[in-house]
Amino acid sequence: MATDGKAAQGVPPAVRWIDVTDDEAGQRIDNYLIARLKGVPKTHIYRILRSGEVRVNSRRVAASDRVAAGDRIRVPPVRTAERGEPLPAPHFRLPILFEDDALIAIDKPAGLAVHGGSGVAHGVIESLRAMRPEARFLELVHRLDRDTSGVLLVAKRRAALTALHEMLRGREADKRYLAGVAGRFRNERQRVRLALVKRDAPEGGKRVSVSEDGQEAETVFRRLSRGTEYSLLEAELLTGRTHQIRVHLAHLGHPVLGDARYGDFDLNHRLRKLGLKRMFLHAASIAFPHPITREATRIESALPADLASFRDRFMAQARP
Repeated sequence: MATDGKAAQGVPPAVRWIDVTDDEAGQRIDNYLIARLKGVPKTHIYRILRSGEVRVNSRRVAASDRVAAGDRIRVPPVRTAERGEPLPAPHFRLPILFEDDALIAIDKPAGLAVHGGSGVAHGVIESLRAMRPEARFLELVHRLDRDTSGVLLVAKRRAALTALHEMLRGREADKRYLAGVAGRFRNERQRVRLALVKRDAPEGGKRVSVSEDGQEAETVFRRLSRGTEYSLLEAELLTGRTHQIRVHLAHLGHPVLGDARYGDFDLNHRLRKLGLKRMFLHAASIAFPHPITREATRIESALPADLASFRDRFMAQARP
């Protein structure tokens, strides 16, 4: 709940006070302020955090600190975006697969980041918040790579976010992907346990590799069909490491088709001529007990038309 001082003809109050509710608790203070200070550039929000002008219960805070129910936040006078500064998040087309009072399931298109950062000004979550300014709580439950399409969950309540995170950690949520891969995948079912480590990449961003010193990572692959050169797999994530499916498959010698980071550059060039202009990785379904009602919930996303077309042309026939 926000309490403002006097404001005349659009002039901001000297100080804004915000009281954190139960549903808002647990968010990082930077994300909390970005969602609520509409039109204020992110650069300015981080500036007032670094300078100590933002206070929580009269104390300075870091951008990564999390707010708790009952916290009282002091926000100094803030200005809206000026010419040359970042514009508010655009309203991307976000197809909704499911929505209730606790969560939203978005059918994320390929090519759209889930959040801003790393050279991306805005993503799904910023767009959703811009489209729903009245929403007091919207937080990503998990992430998808920018070039991965499919089911993406957003929590509308803090309790739902916490419960879903616990399900993901406890392997109560069943996440399935469809992956088009290079080569004729031999096994009908293969369980892969290969630890992964994440390091800074010379070209920027993060690069993940198989390493005994890494974090536990486990994927179950099931062969659905294959053609003469490519195979279609279902990938069941038992852990949720960064780039897990892509790295496991590359290590097996069956890189994801169109994967610019871990795939085959020459093959990807040929694939573009065949009409596959993106990575063949799709978050097809997620099943879990509803975070509030505990009712069995399953959300599915159909394979996008471009991937379905490639599948039908090059790997629709199941062969021994």
